[in-house]
Amino acid sequence: MMDDHDRQKIEKIIRDRKTAHAYYLKNSKVYRAFVELEQKTYSDGELAKKYKELIAIGISIIINCESCLEWHIKQALDSGATEEQIIEAIEVGVEMGGGPATVSSRFALKVLDYYREKLKTESPES
Repeated sequence: MMDDHDRQKIEKIIRDRKTAHAYYLKNSKVYRAFVELEQKTYSDGELAKKYKELIAIGISIIINCESCLEWHIKQALDSGATEEQIIEAIEVGVEMGGGPATVSSRFALKVLDYYREKLKTESPES
């Protein structure tokens, strides 16, 4: 499903985010405030971080934010979400967003494939 173009696109999103993050963290008080808001928002509370990330995936589908999908799928995986839980979050986004959300869901599946491949190559058994 995912080809080299998709992999390169996802890796570019990651590189661009890291570059912009480093720049704005150093040069923008507003951005630093946003990062603090993000950290507080996604910390465990009545809802565990994992569930907040799953919510964000559904919203990212609806708003068609590829960078958001890359970030929140990775964060969900890192927080213990299963592939099945991520698929269900994508499905909620599709239902809420209708036909146009299916376009975002295709990219989300490629991101999930990207991290599945990455986990296989980074596993100690490899």
